[in-house]
Amino acid sequence: MQRRDLMRAAGGLTLAGAVGGTAQAQSPTRWDVSIPWGPSEFHTVNATRFATAVRDATNGAVQMTVHPGGSLGVRANETVRAVGDGVVPMAEMAGFQNVGDVPMLGIESIPFLIANYDELAIMHSLVRPTWERELERRGNIVLYIVPWPMQCMYFKKPINTASDLRGVRMRTYDRVTAEMVTRLGMVPQQLTNPDVVPALASGRVDAVMTSGTTAVAQRYWEFLKHVYITNHLWASNLMVVNRDAWRRLPQATQDSIMQIAKRMEPEFWNVSKGEHDLRMNELKQNGMTVEQPAPALLTALRSATATMADDFIKTNAPAGPIIQQFRQRVGRA
Repeated sequence: MQRRDLMRAAGGLTLAGAVGGTAQAQSPTRWDVSIPWGPSEFHTVNATRFATAVRDATNGAVQMTVHPGGSLGVRANETVRAVGDGVVPMAEMAGFQNVGDVPMLGIESIPFLIANYDELAIMHSLVRPTWERELERRGNIVLYIVPWPMQCMYFKKPINTASDLRGVRMRTYDRVTAEMVTRLGMVPQQLTNPDVVPALASGRVDAVMTSGTTAVAQRYWEFLKHVYITNHLWASNLMVVNRDAWRRLPQATQDSIMQIAKRMEPEFWNVSKGEHDLRMNELKQNGMTVEQPAPALLTALRSATATMADDFIKTNAPAGPIIQQFRQRVGRA
């Protein structure tokens, strides 16, 4: 049995209203939403809030059911294809985990290119039209985009200089982060979120890069002791819906949902901004040491990755003008 058939048999795909105008008017459109993150993580909470707002605004004509923890069987790095193929009608994905389908989603992962949330918003204003266009070509309509909090590195032992990194098996997200850790003398281990804890438990990895949100959700203090706030890259999640399912909605309903997404996206960004300090405090409370990297270590990180923007442009030519405009806007041209 094909994966599409399995998902349908499990109730993962419900595209009500697809059989004609009369049926569509009589019964609501029901979309199951695949979410890789656990039920308590803020992206999942945001998705649930969004689903409620859409249900209320459409008087129940569009009903979204959020399924956290990857329970619909969609792997995080296969989300673009799963939504585009109609395996699930709607899903949230991390952009960096889907660069195999849309390489430009990796532009945020270029080390030390983007310094803070304000700069991230500038980058999104420049690159989002490209993301939306490329995803729509693959059957995905973007509803909203929300970043994770700033990134940290988590280790078993103290890390003070670049030499302390040599041989450390570090969890990475994609090709860009794998290249980064390789340049630093570490051994990259590309893993999606659900695979990290088993890898830590088995000893496959010695260290992890991610946000404080995930570190708390996965109780990293059970395996790792030292947190360094490196802020070395940014990562955002995109909420997407199947293009054909979207086009079956009346135009007025599409407009209403998009207006809700536009209104709630800044609210979701504010949630993200508050997450970092909150989760760092939780990590401290559970016995982890949280600190800024030593100046020598940070210098080594920046030096080793200094050419990675140029390398990204070589394999993603449209990124060149975007990065140039971004650097001009933030005063680092």
